[in-house]
Amino acid sequence: MSVRVRFAPSPTGHVHIGNIRAAIFNWLFARHEGGKFLLRVEDTDRERSTPEAITTLLQCMEWLGLDYDEPETYQSRQTDRHLAVAEDLLVRGLAYREAKGGGDECVIFRMPKEGRLEFEDLVKGRMRKKAEDTQDFVIVRSNGTPVFHLANVVDDVDMEISHVIRGDDHVENTFKHIELFKAMGATVPRYAHLPMIVNNQGKPYSKRDGAAFVGEFREQGYLPEALFNFLLLLGWAPGDDREVLTRAEMVELFTLDRCKSSAARFDLKKLVWMNGEYIRRQPREEFAAELVKRVQAAGLSTEGADLPGILEQVQVRTKFYQEIPASCAYFFTEEYEFDANGVAKRLKAEGVPEMLEAVAAAYEALPEFNLESTHTTLSAMAEASGTGLGALVHPVRVAVSGLTEGPGLFEMLTLLGRERVCARLRRVAGRLRAGEEFKIRN
Repeated sequence: MSVRVRFAPSPTGHVHIGNIRAAIFNWLFARHEGGKFLLRVEDTDRERSTPEAITTLLQCMEWLGLDYDEPETYQSRQTDRHLAVAEDLLVRGLAYREAKGGGDECVIFRMPKEGRLEFEDLVKGRMRKKAEDTQDFVIVRSNGTPVFHLANVVDDVDMEISHVIRGDDHVENTFKHIELFKAMGATVPRYAHLPMIVNNQGKPYSKRDGAAFVGEFREQGYLPEALFNFLLLLGWAPGDDREVLTRAEMVELFTLDRCKSSAARFDLKKLVWMNGEYIRRQPREEFAAELVKRVQAAGLSTEGADLPGILEQVQVRTKFYQEIPASCAYFFTEEYEFDANGVAKRLKAEGVPEMLEAVAAAYEALPEFNLESTHTTLSAMAEASGTGLGALVHPVRVAVSGLTEGPGLFEMLTLLGRERVCARLRRVAGRLRAGEEFKIRN
């Protein structure tokens, strides 16, 4: 059987991660099976399905690399076909007309009244329901417009969809849809219902829990590869302990039997980590271009800086591109800002000005200023004073960078160079003695 799957969103201007997760699963299934991935825009809600909303949808798919194999179809253009099917069901006695709620007549589909309804879900297993527990349902509203159930099934028939992969909030709909397929004399596709994405409390993940739409994650600086990978792991596992996968590995490994049936918890910390992993694994020249662009956009110059050395230290610690200027400005300017807590905790302690000046003097006297000599010198000073090495490392770090974290201190000192390091240590010591305020970063 030729695999043909579809992503069928209702565009509203925002693309929820739950919907795009379903698109990712469909895309990977099609690519793994050598089948077709199709896009059907279910745009029958004319108030919300605006051209702008559809453009947003298409941009999100392009950003994530979700290319489709045939021209997109629009459900609103198939209304005559939907109504023709409804009329045929009426003629054959499989549907009937009835007024609902005191209004005009609707077209209502007859559900079986005896026996058991069941289907084999490719994720959840055998699904069963007594026919007596189902109710007939509207397929054409009193205003003459087709309802989702009818339009969805007719379009799946016409597009020759072989597998329907969607969220498990559609399980109840699937019992209805299968009966519609049968009534049309069409082949019933295989169904796979994906687990719900939930928050830490086990409730459906929504805007209240943080960013919930693809566009928001893009604006926050997440890479499309990282978001794609993260969403894939919400309800699927590769069968081993790998978490960061290439697109080719995902296609090779993706099968529906590796999907999980239990709810998938959205772990923002893991997504942040994964974004950092993708940045860390980027080709150095690609990250270099991003760093230089963002540093220069912040009004800083990279001229004269040891760019290869800086890149080596910064890339492995970057979680988001927009962090770059603030996290490494001290490499490119003497007007760097200071972390407020760092100043209060590390620089305002008694004896810090004297200690910074002593470190500067010791560094100026070194025959060579390098990773080993800077570390050995500071360790000897800490031992001589009877304090731990941290009592010197932390104030020196804040003094020369303004920050409380970053590259290893001695790697940082070596990259900055003896002249700049000693000048900064003496300058900060002088400002502390004079009671001057530091420029605090926001």
